[in-house]
Amino acid sequence: MEHSYSSASPSMHGAQTTSPLPPPADPIPTYEPNQPDSYYPSALNIFERIWHDRYHFLFQRGLQLRPRYRPGWTPSWLNTKGEFLLAEDSLEQPLPQVLDAKRMKDNITVCLKAVYRTPKEADIAKYFSSPKLLQEPTNHSVPILDVFRDPSAPDFEYLVMPLLRPFDDPEFQVIGEVVDFVTQILEGLAFMHSHNIAHGDCTGLNIMMDARPIYPQGWHFMAKSFAPDGVTPVTPLPRIDHPVRYYFIDYGVSHRFITGQSHLVLDWGGRDPDVPELKKLQPYDPFKVDVFTVGNVFFKDFYQKYLGLEFLADLIKFMMNNDPANRPSSQMALEKWRRTKAGLNPTTARWRLRKPDETVGERVVLDAIAAARQGIHSLTHLFNEDAQTW
Repeated sequence: MEHSYSSASPSMHGAQTTSPLPPPADPIPTYEPNQPDSYYPSALNIFERIWHDRYHFLFQRGLQLRPRYRPGWTPSWLNTKGEFLLAEDSLEQPLPQVLDAKRMKDNITVCLKAVYRTPKEADIAKYFSSPKLLQEPTNHSVPILDVFRDPSAPDFEYLVMPLLRPFDDPEFQVIGEVVDFVTQILEGLAFMHSHNIAHGDCTGLNIMMDARPIYPQGWHFMAKSFAPDGVTPVTPLPRIDHPVRYYFIDYGVSHRFITGQSHLVLDWGGRDPDVPELKKLQPYDPFKVDVFTVGNVFFKDFYQKYLGLEFLADLIKFMMNNDPANRPSSQMALEKWRRTKAGLNPTTARWRLRKPDETVGERVVLDAIAAARQGIHSLTHLFNEDAQTW
């Protein structure tokens, strides 16, 4: 798409975005605020103005920005008595690099990302989006729907991606959802590495999901708890019944190798502060860093956060070995996970994920809700063949 893309990111776990590069600016800015003296902030911020000045260029590419960024925009709340926060066009984008748009040929909302033209990010993303590789079920690189340059800023180009959400928004609810996540991410990492590409920054900020199965009516790019109108609250469907697909985004610090080339590189790596070999500037193997970083996602975002995930312990320990020489490859980690997964009881797939800090009262209520949902599921499948959850 990141929409954190991450690199969108209120924390991405926020919006799709990455490095703080602004979209390219027009040679002659055209934005002028219509109501500079409004009590509420009715002027676009400096980054939004650049998108505003791209409105017609993007429209010619078949991409329409939201009303807030259209020439001549006047805030809709100025002439109403309603609370301005309920106005869709009051939602501000504080990040410079990404924005949503409607693809006019099919009315699908997509994510635009302006990237500085380097041999890394766009080329690697486009490589994984080739027609042949898109057919691979274990390819979990974000699909690139279109790429085009800006004639007024030739050093920049735009990536058009699906609108995605942070992988943990909404939160995971049952064990089976965690099992599916671990499987998809390890398959995707092994696939990426099999093509001699190391991501370099596999933190949670760079893992997102196509949430359309659980939000069939969509959501607003800047207000994820609301429908595209920015006003109507939306409630997600359970992902255990409506499986989503997870994607790696942002290849800004990735490394691509040719067969037989040494894997040692010298740079500061990605954003995971716990990788042992990145604590000082020294040559390191980015493939082994990827394995550690993904293991750390499993550890911090699941094992520490929820009870009942002891089956992840050995895998996490395996992947987070402090010695890169003894750390497994992504393929070895995937094979170990497949053995672990084969030993899990499928009946636990719908067991509720409990948090260590739940009070007794919270636990009783949440367990009752989970039991009710399980009862509905059981009744539904009395008359249907219940496919194995994993």
